[in-house]
Amino acid sequence: MRGRKKIVCSKLVMLLVLMAVMLFQTGCHGSRGMAAFEIPENFDCSRAYEITFWAKNDTNKTQTDIYKKAIQDFQELYPNITVNLRLYTDYGRIYNDVITNISTGTTPNVCITYPDHIATYLTGTNIVVPLEELFADQRYGLGGSELLFEGPSQGEIIPQFLEECAFNEHYYAIPFMRSTEACYVNKTYVEALGYTLPEQLTWDFVWEVAEAATAKDSQGTYLINGQKVMIPFIYKSTDNMMIQMLRQKGAEYSTPAGEIQIFNDTTRELLYTVASHAETGAFSTFKISSYPANFLNAGQCVFAIDSTAGATWMGTHAPLSDISEEALVDFETEVYPIPQFDTDHPQMISQGPSVCIFNKPDHQEVLASWLFAQYLLTNEVQTAYAETEGYVPVTSRARDSAQYQDYLSRCGEDNNLYYDVKIKASRLLLSHVEDTFVTPVFNGSTSLRDAAGQMIENVTKSVNRRETVDNAYMDKLYGDVTSLYRLQSTMQTSATRKELGPLPPMAIALLAGLGVTWALIGAYVVWEAMKNRKKRHNTH
Repeated sequence: MRGRKKIVCSKLVMLLVLMAVMLFQTGCHGSRGMAAFEIPENFDCSRAYEITFWAKNDTNKTQTDIYKKAIQDFQELYPNITVNLRLYTDYGRIYNDVITNISTGTTPNVCITYPDHIATYLTGTNIVVPLEELFADQRYGLGGSELLFEGPSQGEIIPQFLEECAFNEHYYAIPFMRSTEACYVNKTYVEALGYTLPEQLTWDFVWEVAEAATAKDSQGTYLINGQKVMIPFIYKSTDNMMIQMLRQKGAEYSTPAGEIQIFNDTTRELLYTVASHAETGAFSTFKISSYPANFLNAGQCVFAIDSTAGATWMGTHAPLSDISEEALVDFETEVYPIPQFDTDHPQMISQGPSVCIFNKPDHQEVLASWLFAQYLLTNEVQTAYAETEGYVPVTSRARDSAQYQDYLSRCGEDNNLYYDVKIKASRLLLSHVEDTFVTPVFNGSTSLRDAAGQMIENVTKSVNRRETVDNAYMDKLYGDVTSLYRLQSTMQTSATRKELGPLPPMAIALLAGLGVTWALIGAYVVWEAMKNRKKRHNTH
């Protein structure tokens, strides 16, 4: 009888171990993941492929036409690959749609996005393809022998821009275009206020001139423009504003491991400064007031900070100006780097779209996607797209090309392709690549970025509503923003990760499976003991 029980028990243990293995397999290859991509031996040109490409454009028809021409030219080289373009007007919508489609297994093949967003996509197993092996592949990699076009080698991608795409010990994207932020200045008004523009802008100079521009007459008309509206200093992206000010101050923001450090005394000090100038009407933001370019072009702003990629909206003769001809005011526009605290060590953010590739069960399809993504780095695409805005190409090959150098040399020839403000914005970044930086990328870095800007937005709104901004207000603001963007969970996860170090997903799945197995074994042992006790009781 005892032998039979041992056999039954052994079989049960074997069954439980099998269940643990099945749990382990489920954890590694569940619905949110798939097998890791492996480069095929050869690209199968006998098959037809249909891939989707999600991209963003700012209602700029020229950019749309460049995407379409790039697809057409690529398909002429690879007639067996059909590329379907889907355009978005906002990176946030691309991000939200990708997150939704990950759960249904319907992600695009190629997507223009940001590394912060990719970090969230990586919460699924093998969702985004790591690219370093594709970079180095002699046949289909960067500058590979089997490519049907002349693409750049890895060494020809600007190193600072390529490094932005590296995190979690892998390259998860390739840069597509790069920009930074610029301060577009109404030089005419600055000089009318009695100031001379310095070689480099400082925060003190901008605040001082902005305050001077708030002067009104007895009728409430601003002296500088003779209008009832004047917002001397408007910032488009307040998240960048806070991030760059902290960087320039040498203050903490976050660590590469995802430890959130933004809630510090320097942040509080900067928020008090913003509040003081918002209270006088010298400062506002895009979210509160509207596009800086609209105010600048109407003579209702002195300093407008926006992306260099927004240069075609800026200035009296801007080709994409959104306001009526009657509202335009004639003035001289200067393009500066953002204000600095230390002009000897300028710091400005590097931004701009990157391209990632999503994994699919069919690895030939992934390779087709990689071929198209690479094509976006060719000189034809890079120079054409860079000429539409104040973007700069991400490869030295495109930068040094005769076409791009000719474009830069013709600054101001007209107010369209050679619009001077646009080309000045491009030159600004080209001369300051070494001064650019990027923020750490981790799951939750997008939320932290949003929180950074939200604090500036909140204090500006509060002083507009005549609320008291003091230490109690700041304490509450920190708490509200932490809760709104769910940063508490990120901070707790980061603290745990810092103490223990990260566990690989396979290890987590195995530990979970073993835990379930031992729990079932324990339950069986208890059940067997209770059954034996009951039998002994009945016998007596």
